[in-house]
Amino acid sequence: MLWGCWLVANICMWMNDVAGAWMMTSMNVTPIWVALIQSASTLPVFLLGLPCGALADILDRRKFLIFTQIWIAFIAIILSLLVFFGNLSPIMLIALTFCNGIGLAMRWPVFSSVVPELLPKSQLPSGLALNAVSMNTSRVVGPLLAGAIIASLGSAWVYALNAVMSVVSAIIMTTWKREKIANPLGREKLWSAMRVGVQFISQSSHFKGVLIRIAIFFFSSTALIALLPLVAKSLDGGDAGTFTIVLACMGLGAIGAAIYIPKLRMMYSRDQLIIRGCILQTIAMVIIAFNHIPIITMVCMCLAGAAWISTANTLSVSAQLGLPDWVRARGMSTYQMAIMGSSAFGAALWGQVATMTSVPVSLTLAALAGLLGTFLVNHFRPDAGLEDDLTPSHALIPPTHPKPPQVGHIMMTIEYIIDPKKSEAFLLLMQESRRSRLRHGALRWELLHDVARPERYVEVVEDESWNDHLRRFDRMSESDVTIRDRKMAFHTLESPPIVNRYLMESTASSVLH
Repeated sequence: MLWGCWLVANICMWMNDVAGAWMMTSMNVTPIWVALIQSASTLPVFLLGLPCGALADILDRRKFLIFTQIWIAFIAIILSLLVFFGNLSPIMLIALTFCNGIGLAMRWPVFSSVVPELLPKSQLPSGLALNAVSMNTSRVVGPLLAGAIIASLGSAWVYALNAVMSVVSAIIMTTWKREKIANPLGREKLWSAMRVGVQFISQSSHFKGVLIRIAIFFFSSTALIALLPLVAKSLDGGDAGTFTIVLACMGLGAIGAAIYIPKLRMMYSRDQLIIRGCILQTIAMVIIAFNHIPIITMVCMCLAGAAWISTANTLSVSAQLGLPDWVRARGMSTYQMAIMGSSAFGAALWGQVATMTSVPVSLTLAALAGLLGTFLVNHFRPDAGLEDDLTPSHALIPPTHPKPPQVGHIMMTIEYIIDPKKSEAFLLLMQESRRSRLRHGALRWELLHDVARPERYVEVVEDESWNDHLRRFDRMSESDVTIRDRKMAFHTLESPPIVNRYLMESTASSVLH
């Protein structure tokens, strides 16, 4: 049911993009205005991705998803009415496309986090590939359907159909019997949830590598989508139908390639697969840039679609496997932010380049920039694979308190007595501990060294509240337990390290007053 709703949602997205791009093209504006439609649809995901991801992690995902469908239907109704009455200007079209993008920004983190919730880890790559098939099936169906409606009835009916389909999807989603397990610690605060999401990503070398690669790929490849209406118009006999067909060919290529992705993943490493996808994308874009024969452009669009899905799916799987469940929506929202931010910036940049030079020059420069960027990041930041075992662990029992403090920061200190001869190895290990604590949401981490007793070290961890302190116990993975055991191995006393917890009165009093 959810996969079907995802398919319908993506069809609506592509129908909206096709209608908007072609309407802007028909207004006889410069190339930068046409490219800005792509920027307007993707920029909201970049600007609002993190708060939307945080909301998806702390709210009921079912209700949140239904709300996003209603939002998109409302925007589609406004667009339909404006087109019906002939009151849609270029600026208004961009503004409403941006508002539609807000709905996408709210929707994507939820869909991204639902797949691992429904499937076991062993089936996750196949599930994500199936979602990619949905996206690319919609890339075929959406443009063809929109093109047929535009040619026969007009763009207003595209938006009207979008509104109907979004409402129907929302109604179907009400039948989703999702079991929501309430957290005994309650919901996280929005700002705190956003902070923790950023901290997790900043302390994950693996995830940052994924973000860099996906941003480079979409920064260059978005030029093809953003300038495609102008490419289609320049083809022999090019019109709205040509535009929808060449766009649909990209989806067909992606669907065909999706079948072979499991085999390709067995043959090549992640970075090898990405660089091959970028090479294929570059070849396709350069040929499309200087070609005027429709059939050749269609074949190259199929190749571009194959390159798109092989790269995007490979990096999507890599991102999902690097995220624990408790921060998954926030992590995937950041992944989408990287895609949409680079797409928005790339569309505006390559549109301006096309305005100053020509569409072929802009497409060629974009293709070469993407290929060069991918080679450089693979050389200077090669994939080291997953660094941590993210399997949840409940080895440590959280502390209990008859009257836990309701306000104020909590400071925990852990005292280690180690052999001074092993201090260098201990300090290296404590940097791993620092990354672990910050990934789980600690506000601050310090390591104190007693100047009078060289063997004595004190680890200091500050949390925003008592509940946030307890949350870190729920977030511990097998890798975190391994780090703890390694720290204990350095402790020379028979008794365990002394642990103390303090309420920081200055923070508590500032809240009360």
